[in-house]
Amino acid sequence: FYTYISTLTYLMEAGAENNVEVMVLDRPNPHDGYTDGPVLKKKWASFVGMHEVPVVYGLTIGEYGKMVNGEKWLKNGVQAKYTIIPMKNYHKKQRYPILDKPSPNLPNDKAINLYPSLCFFEGTQVSVGRGTDLPFQIYGSPWTPDLPYQFTPKPNFGAKDPFLNGKLCFGENLSSYPTDLREINLEWLIKAYKNYKNQELDFFLKNLWFDTLAGTDELRKQIIAGKSIGEIKASWKSGLEDFEKIRTKYILYEN
Repeated sequence: FYTYISTLTYLMEAGAENNVEVMVLDRPNPHDGYTDGPVLKKKWASFVGMHEVPVVYGLTIGEYGKMVNGEKWLKNGVQAKYTIIPMKNYHKKQRYPILDKPSPNLPNDKAINLYPSLCFFEGTQVSVGRGTDLPFQIYGSPWTPDLPYQFTPKPNFGAKDPFLNGKLCFGENLSSYPTDLREINLEWLIKAYKNYKNQELDFFLKNLWFDTLAGTDELRKQIIAGKSIGEIKASWKSGLEDFEKIRTKYILYEN
């Protein structure tokens, strides 16, 4: 969901078109060392997700750029003059504390840890805590009244007009969840869907933003159809295996 890799793609295209070298000073990815989620389908490509990769792709930004270049995913198949300045002593499966928040609504390691699992909510009638002290550490909606935790989004520095502004929301507080989540947890999304009670507003936003975030319309359809977490994740397996064949060609660091 994070768009730095999309910005890098455009930068690489500009570099290729103008014969300018692109140099990336590599940095840790807090979700490195594993892959998970549905693989994006071209129909759903956007600035949020430009390439046919899963939600969690298990590469540093330097490795990702190398993949984009190597697979000729730049516009018209051009390739950039691309140089990576690698990190020293970095291991893909080791977790490194984030010293500064990458954005106002990812204030700490807990939020970053939960981000790949909770970001799907941005395509629904459920708040992820923007406008509270716990963004991306809680979720809730006025229309999930059976869930135990309560909060009310209000304007703050990170969200001047937060989603569900001023509305009492019912959900869960995940701020004490273990900070080494190495898979996408669909439990919260499905729980919210099953507890949702509003006949006038569909759980999923009408603009299909959920599908854009997921990179496919299949996840939304699976949830509506009542598929289990196991069934949904099994449907990702083939795409993840195909992506792994591409990913392994561009890995620079040991686990």
